[in-house]
Amino acid sequence: MSQPSLLIVDDEAGVRESIRLIFNKDIRLLEAKSSAEAIQRVQEEKPEIILLDILMPGANGLDTLKKIKSIHPAAQVIMLTALNTARTAFTAKESGAFDYVTKPFDVDELRLRVSRALEKTQLSRELERLRAEVGSKYGIENIVGKSKPMLDIYKVVSMVAGKKSTVLITGESGTGKELIARAIHYNSDRRAKPFVVVNCAALPDTLIESELFGYERGAFTNAHQRKIGHFESAHGGTLFLDEIGELELGTQAKFLRAVETETFTRLGGTEEIKVDVRVVAASNQDLEKLAGTGEFRRDLFYRLNVVSLRLPPLRERGEDIPLLLDHFLRLKAQENSTSPKTLSAEVVDCMMSYPWPGNVRELENLVERLTILSPHESVGLADLPQGIRFRDQTSSLKEKVLEGSHPLSEAVDEFERELILKALQKSGFNQTKAASVLGTSRRVLRYRMEKLQISESDAGPEQTKLSG
Repeated sequence: MSQPSLLIVDDEAGVRESIRLIFNKDIRLLEAKSSAEAIQRVQEEKPEIILLDILMPGANGLDTLKKIKSIHPAAQVIMLTALNTARTAFTAKESGAFDYVTKPFDVDELRLRVSRALEKTQLSRELERLRAEVGSKYGIENIVGKSKPMLDIYKVVSMVAGKKSTVLITGESGTGKELIARAIHYNSDRRAKPFVVVNCAALPDTLIESELFGYERGAFTNAHQRKIGHFESAHGGTLFLDEIGELELGTQAKFLRAVETETFTRLGGTEEIKVDVRVVAASNQDLEKLAGTGEFRRDLFYRLNVVSLRLPPLRERGEDIPLLLDHFLRLKAQENSTSPKTLSAEVVDCMMSYPWPGNVRELENLVERLTILSPHESVGLADLPQGIRFRDQTSSLKEKVLEGSHPLSEAVDEFERELILKALQKSGFNQTKAASVLGTSRRVLRYRMEKLQISESDAGPEQTKLSG
């Protein structure tokens, strides 16, 4: 990383020399003896830190400060002033200064102020790096899926990202609603501003309003100091309200007004606060239906539903499953510092036929489990959880019967055998308990076990393999 630079702006040569002697080993130094020269150096050099005299012949330091900040907003400007007053400090900081130091300055104090300014510069750079990294992660091109439903989603996201319209994202749990909301934010001009997530379902009705809008000191018991709410925290950026259908009706009314006017008041306050916020909401419920029954405000539904996106469940985009598997296998291996597992063809076929009620989240969790717990480099059917494998076997058997390649009587026996084994495993091979699970008598169960040639040795190893 290149050495940071400090620009000294003062018409007195002695002051510039004194500062140069203090910092000559720590930082690259630049000098300017006038406002015009300072602005030129800022345009050419983009220094990280600027020490700016507030009073110079023919120039107002505060006006110079404003010009500098318009050219180089990231610069940390420390004002040099002979007037040690609260008004001077307030005026300088209001105009964009990082801090101020009085003349004649104390060497240790000046070093401390410059050190703090450098720390802020480094933090700002790290924040920009992280934002760029996150923005890249949530780029539309990095969302996994090439199926037509997903391509349609990408098209709409590309069209609405640069707009300020509210967006309502619907879909079952686990379909990736927050991922799409982040893609909208990080592909917009708001990407450098906050993306604030509020899970409405996780907040009790008594707290949701204060969490959204904040509160003033004394607004209620234990409100010992002012708190900024999520709406205000998202200023300039995006507010993502997940499970918005969980908002109680009174809060919905206040939220509707805030969205429409971009103003609100904190709980216990009277001041109207103006914000610039883009709202993206999500729900796994049918909000239009809830609006029809009065459980959700109809006017809020229409205000949110300017642009609607329905995310398809994973079962409707089966062709994306191999892509998602490959993505999560590499991701989970990286997270756990191990080599990516491979999946047998039978495992992939099994996963392709499984309906994934938990959608992408369920698939991701399964891959993480296999990455951590499977002892083999190549994952086989025996490594899969019982629920997924058994459902696949049943589905596969049904297809074979319907194709005419497997006798119905044998299929019934195989299905019954699997059910009995599951019941025995669940009951620790206690036949009385297993019979109760199956809704039959122990005598009938023993008869069916003999007919199907089921013994304890059949269930024991199976139980070990299928314990997950």
